Amino acid sequence: MSYKKILCSYNDGIARITLNSPKNLNAMDYSLLSELSKELDECKKNANVRVVVLNGAGKGFSGGGDIAAMYKAIEEGQGFGELIEKAAEVALKIKKLPKPVIAAVHGPVAGAGFNVAIACDFCIAAENALFLQAFVKIGLIPDCGGVYLLTRAVGAAKASELALTGKKISAKKALELGIVSEMYNNEEFEEKTNKFALKIAKGPAVSYKNMKQLIYKSQFSDFEDYLKEEVRAQVECSKTEDFKEGLKAFLEKRQPNYIGR
Repeated sequence: MSYKKILCSYNDGIARITLNSPKNLNAMDYSLLSELSKELDECKKNANVRVVVLNGAGKGFSGGGDIAAMYKAIEEGQGFGELIEKAAEVALKIKKLPKPVIAAVHGPVAGAGFNVAIACDFCIAAENALFLQAFVKIGLIPDCGGVYLLTRAVGAAKASELALTGKKISAKKALELGIVSEMYNNEEFEEKTNKFALKIAKGPAVSYKNMKQLIYKSQFSDFEDYLKEEVRAQVECSKTEDFKEGLKAFLEKRQPNYIGR
């Protein structure tokens, strides 16, 4: 299948999906999310795929949403319902994929990029990775299942701190918090990630499938219901003046002047 914003390769039982829109830091726009969703379906159907590695081209994994495109859409009176639903769809497909998914992240891992990464079964980071729940800075809530996944990863108190303040955390701190399972220096990051993916690819596929299903049932059984509420809440936030002001302030590189309505 031919894509415009992702690259895919298959080798030794490993499907590598690379977010490939480096000019806007692999922004999670509708086009990229749609392609990612389709490729996850392909990985699910392909019996030769035993593990999926998700990474990003260029300077980082993903900077989150395309702020300039969002502001243009707001100015033109367009809504964001379809985009928000597609983000939720990707997170759900990662969690329910009957094969292990490894996020291999470097550089900025922000917004939706952060939450796609923690939706994966493993998150392996280069030491230069920088994690950021950026939504509060533009008057939104975390999408891609962010609050749900983050509270389960680090607990409610730390998730509240990260989501409500938009605080940046280093790869080292993310490792300490349990967001990241392994961290490697930038030079050996790719080699170590590939070695781990190959080890998983040689493992027991049926066992992995059943473990993922049981983990989902025990920890994420209400995830779909949560995502519906997340979409509703995000649509509400996207209609506010705070959202428009947050986007404008970001583009103008200044602090937003929220009005709290």
